[in-house]
Amino acid sequence: MNPVSAARGLLPVRRTVRIGVTGLARAGKTALLTSLAANLLAPGALPALARRLAGRELRVAIAPSGADSLPRFDHPAHLAALAADPPRWPARTDAVSLLALDLEIGRVGLTAALPAQRVRLELLDYPGEWLLDLPLLTQPFAAWSQAVLRRLEPAPQARPFLAFVHGLPAGAPADEALARAGATLYRGLLRQLRDDAGLSLLQPGRFLMPAPGPEPPWNTFFPTQGNGPLAGLLRARYDEYVRAVARDLASPSFGRIDRLVVLADVLSALHAGPAAFADAAAALSAVAAALRWRRAPGFLPDWIAALLPLGGITRVAFAASKADHVAERQRANLAALVGALTGVPGGAASAAFALAAVRCTEDFVWTLEGRPVSAVRGRVEGQGLVGSYPGEVPHTPPDAGFWAHPFLAIPELQPMRLPLGGRGGVPHINLDTLLVFLLEDLL
Repeated sequence: MNPVSAARGLLPVRRTVRIGVTGLARAGKTALLTSLAANLLAPGALPALARRLAGRELRVAIAPSGADSLPRFDHPAHLAALAADPPRWPARTDAVSLLALDLEIGRVGLTAALPAQRVRLELLDYPGEWLLDLPLLTQPFAAWSQAVLRRLEPAPQARPFLAFVHGLPAGAPADEALARAGATLYRGLLRQLRDDAGLSLLQPGRFLMPAPGPEPPWNTFFPTQGNGPLAGLLRARYDEYVRAVARDLASPSFGRIDRLVVLADVLSALHAGPAAFADAAAALSAVAAALRWRRAPGFLPDWIAALLPLGGITRVAFAASKADHVAERQRANLAALVGALTGVPGGAASAAFALAAVRCTEDFVWTLEGRPVSAVRGRVEGQGLVGSYPGEVPHTPPDAGFWAHPFLAIPELQPMRLPLGGRGGVPHINLDTLLVFLLEDLL
């Protein structure tokens, strides 16, 4: 702990720390938020955190909503889903929401007579689709269009949209009907690529997850080629969209985030094949690069930098979810793979993790083709207890040889029912080490 943090910890004031939780599509953001809160509220559920506290008492309570304008994360409903009979996964969230916890950390030794350290921990549910808009801050319209059209070329779902774009005359007029036709095709394509192909690097993210309120007219654009009047209209609308993204960085939601957790379901991307994995890798790499926006002067245009808050994100955790879907001996590889895909964002402490917010498997030794392998087993709906060995997880991005031996299926596992209605915590993997990293300067 640095001297400034240590001195702050001795003051009889309450510090507020906001942890943003976001990630790629279907990575388990809601489950992570639910488990974080449930385990902080349950004594003994986070052994690594208890070791870090070294005998200091930790008291946790859900804070009242107060005057914050953000909707409240419905922790009781999500926890009730896991504690139901039969248990079920919490419903996906589709908007920004917040849950605040009040922490009191007791003191020992020479400071035992001082008041307990008080921290308000705000857990912010931030849409992953919006996170993928951050790279747009440094991309002009022409460069963004070129990159998107190139990524779309191999996708069969993109043929109608690409035919529309390539069919536009070089001097296409700045016609609203043309702009709407192209934007409608493009939005439908983004939804198709997300829902049917499982892709993540889909921009603009607010086309998939609109912000609250009426849609502004400048939200009607699409990637195109050329420099005619229509391209000029689309470029102007794109530029206004980027300004809205920059304003959001300084908003009460994103602008007050101190620490950030970025989730990704890397295992499912490995299983889906090289195209899906390349998409997930590109999305993570783009997000990691965008989080370098405080690294040095000139990384962002001056007009964007002027909007940003003075504080900023000080710790970033990149985490692979579903770590319980592989045996313990492979989880270090899974964390290393995420680290290799993201690197270290400059200006912020960062780390890579392999997590299971809700552990739903147990490890066992399975005999496959006459040889023992470290595997897992969990419950699949309608099938009972099922063994699973998806294959070896590479610790670096795989080469072409990896895909010659396909990563095996990842079963759709069901959560195990929580005893005591979840009051005893939620079984997890590495959630405690994640919290120690995020809160290290407070501990």
